[in-house]
Amino acid sequence: MMHAPKPAAPPVPRRRRGRAAPALLAALLAACSQGAEARPREQPAPTLLPPVTVSAPAARPRPSVPVDPWVDRTLAGMSLRQRVAQLVFPWIAGQPADAPAGEAANLARWTERDEVGGLIVSRGTPAGLAAKLNAAQARSRVPLLVVTDLETGPGMRLTGGTNMPPAMAFGAAGDAELAREAGRITALEARAVGIHVTLGPVLDVNSNPRNPIINVRSFGEDPGQVGRLASAWIEGAREGGLLTVVKHFPGHGDTGVDSHVQLPTLAADRARLARVELPPFRAAVRAGTDGVLVAHIAVTGVDGPGAPPASLSPRVVGGVLRGELGFDGLVFTDAMNMGGLTRRYSVPEAAVRALLAGADVLLQPPGERAVIDAVVAAVESGRLPRARVDEAARRVLAAKARVGLHRGARVDPAAVARVVGSPEHARTVRRVAAAGTTLVRDRDGLVPLPARARRVLHVAYNLPGSGRTTLGSALAAPGREVAEVRLSGSVTAAQVASLRARAAQADLVVASALVTPREYRALSLPAEFGAFVEGLAAVGRPVVAVSLGSPYLLSDFPSVPAYLVAWSASVAPQRAAGDALAGRAPIGGRMPVALPPFHVAGAGIARAGSALGN
Repeated sequence: MMHAPKPAAPPVPRRRRGRAAPALLAALLAACSQGAEARPREQPAPTLLPPVTVSAPAARPRPSVPVDPWVDRTLAGMSLRQRVAQLVFPWIAGQPADAPAGEAANLARWTERDEVGGLIVSRGTPAGLAAKLNAAQARSRVPLLVVTDLETGPGMRLTGGTNMPPAMAFGAAGDAELAREAGRITALEARAVGIHVTLGPVLDVNSNPRNPIINVRSFGEDPGQVGRLASAWIEGAREGGLLTVVKHFPGHGDTGVDSHVQLPTLAADRARLARVELPPFRAAVRAGTDGVLVAHIAVTGVDGPGAPPASLSPRVVGGVLRGELGFDGLVFTDAMNMGGLTRRYSVPEAAVRALLAGADVLLQPPGERAVIDAVVAAVESGRLPRARVDEAARRVLAAKARVGLHRGARVDPAAVARVVGSPEHARTVRRVAAAGTTLVRDRDGLVPLPARARRVLHVAYNLPGSGRTTLGSALAAPGREVAEVRLSGSVTAAQVASLRARAAQADLVVASALVTPREYRALSLPAEFGAFVEGLAAVGRPVVAVSLGSPYLLSDFPSVPAYLVAWSASVAPQRAAGDALAGRAPIGGRMPVALPPFHVAGAGIARAGSALGN
């Protein structure tokens, strides 16, 4: 296969994993057993907890990764305040120039006065974002490390960038080579616009079907499968020169609350953590991940009742991650504007606690200058050891050197259009979408759609803000008439009555639902829509349900005779679902999660496609 041009920066070197001594592990286990992305939102006034003083974890050398002399030379020339500022990564919009209003002044202040270490960027056009980041790099005395979420590929942040299906589609495909290629493509497009770090892949094991925020963002519920696919993705990203920061340590998959809103609890005991949550992170450390993002979740199996957020926990960061897993790379907090943190702590206090726990990067903290002031004051008072700041700043600088920023931080604007959203990358996306399409159930032989289905009604429900369904156009075939009804938001009794009347006139109904996890909102279908689909099945009407997001929607219409999962509403997965339903393409995906109590993980019905379809 032809490869797109690589960024000028060299590939990121593989890091050998660290290993904790057995005696240290035993001591840590004994000690522990005792005890977007969105623009910053206003949060309720926090209930502030008093400052505490805890022992900072000891610095760990990283002899396996050669460090460029620029790192120590740059660190030696920094004041305490400049070193602290290297740990702070504010949020910026992806639009060019002064969008939103006032951002140009903020950027100038952060880079020239505060000298922050990096930025976390939001969505924008590739050319506009590249120009904005080039301008920011030109102002900064020390190059900026630029990070963002790219869970579903570059298109998640770059208009016109390559849109990948979510991780669970890769889990359904089960192909590590596809995951590796997705990581490589993501790296090439990210580096082309000046992004150096992705906050991913997601290593959460989605063992809780009611999890409101992880869901399809996870590779699945099998820890070994999650670790295998994530490791391949990390290797591909390294080939393209992109640093990876896996998340959400120590595992957000078995929680029932969105940490953007409040503090979730992971109630797993130490044996369960070792068996389910931690194996993917161990695999990522072995694969050489550059960083780990620690979640704002209470881990009672480590910290006991009343546990603090893991991001502020010395036992979780210093004990489990640094000690037990032997990880010596960058540790990021999750975004510091999230309700899971701010409902209990002021942001400056949380920043100090995070550094005491062992974090290196303070991600997206509101009030950046106040955060820097608080950390400097904590060092000067003796509460926070200066060595802890030095260690963290050195890690940040070393990451910058690994991606070649000390040799040049600005990108070539002319290269952006050649790399971002290339046709070659789109072909890989189509392969992933086709391989991941999963036929979970087909009791009555409705997939591919039978030739007798001359009149098809497609009822499409979209959760507001999730995208737009285009599946209906893919169902058309010679001799088949497809009518389409679109629903969004709440569903009224009058709409349901109208749908029932139209369904009575159709030979077959395709009911598609687009529900995907997103911060600050519920992950569910309106009861009226589920009841409409279930009612059709109950009276024996031929109905095929299609999920373009969460696979767990089957519980809303458990009696449907046929259920297909396509994982996403982006163009390629919808096209793959249409091709599968029309019989134009084979189906071979397997469920990476169980759908209790109906189907076990691994379920999936194979279908052979034909060039003509039905």
